[in-house]
Amino acid sequence: MRTKKRKPTKQITLGNLRIGGSAPVSVQSMTKTDTLDVSSTVSQIKKLQASGCEAVRVAVLNPEAAQAIKAIKKRIKIPLIADVHFDYRLALKAVSHGADGLRINPGNIGNKLKIKEIVSAAKDTGIPIRIGVNAGSLEKDLLRKYRHPTAKALVESAGRHIRILEDLKFTSIKVSLKASDVLKTVEAYRLFSAKFRYPLHIGISEAGPAFSGTIKSAVGLGILLSEGIGDTIRVSLTADPVEEVRVAYEILKSLHLRQRGPELISCPTCGRCQINIKGLVKRVEARLLDIKNPVKVAVMGCVVNGPGEAREADIGIAGGKGIGILFKHGKVVKKLKERELFNALMREIKKL
Repeated sequence: MRTKKRKPTKQITLGNLRIGGSAPVSVQSMTKTDTLDVSSTVSQIKKLQASGCEAVRVAVLNPEAAQAIKAIKKRIKIPLIADVHFDYRLALKAVSHGADGLRINPGNIGNKLKIKEIVSAAKDTGIPIRIGVNAGSLEKDLLRKYRHPTAKALVESAGRHIRILEDLKFTSIKVSLKASDVLKTVEAYRLFSAKFRYPLHIGISEAGPAFSGTIKSAVGLGILLSEGIGDTIRVSLTADPVEEVRVAYEILKSLHLRQRGPELISCPTCGRCQINIKGLVKRVEARLLDIKNPVKVAVMGCVVNGPGEAREADIGIAGGKGIGILFKHGKVVKKLKERELFNALMREIKKL
């Protein structure tokens, strides 16, 4: 089974990043620092840049945070999005201080005159606006109508906000429709994708801590991406944002949509395994974090599936009793003692 061809969407530009159309699915994250703390925020963004993050969002809670955008922008290389709620003046200030994009919910900004001012500022600077619809902050009239934040309610909310912007002749729009429930989120994106052609930022909102959040995100985003839905992604974890980016790329790699960094294949181990695969895999995984080029590495523990998987990888090990066979591009390189495997493997990966 192949991943379906991406559904055609309008292409927009966020800083130097193209989103939608034929552009690759991009990876985003959000800082978890106080935006007013410029040094900490920049430090976190630089770590995100190094991990492959292509756009970053910061929370703008007050005028001082909006003003901090100017100092932050000078020290980073990826587009910066200002996340604004309720107070339209914060959006205007964020734009004036160099934000590359806005994430707002037009419905909670206030009357159309306030939204018109935001749109006018976005037009003048050529920046896009993301309409961010969340199940946890749906409009009260829609909650009364649907009783719960259903997928249809999320789509109706998004359509309402889109019309507000379209009425103001603004179409540089990206949309998200997030819930913490995987199936509800998937249904909302499917319904929206069938009706609109605006690029979609996909994610499972409040997915949870690293373990459960990764699983929920992989399931939800995997379904959508396999159906050709999604132009940018954010994995939302109660964890270091660098972990969000790592998980995002693993999801994209598994669907052959993006290739960044190594792919590590390893066996789960069983009673046949006679070398310390768990320890070896842990050491290899830690070392591979510093490698950006795509390389397929297999660390296998026995003679059943080991040789086959190792042959199919760029570089691999198939274990035996206290020994392992090193494969490179499908050919046997040498037989090694268990204590020699890690260093030999890393030397060959470095050559690749």
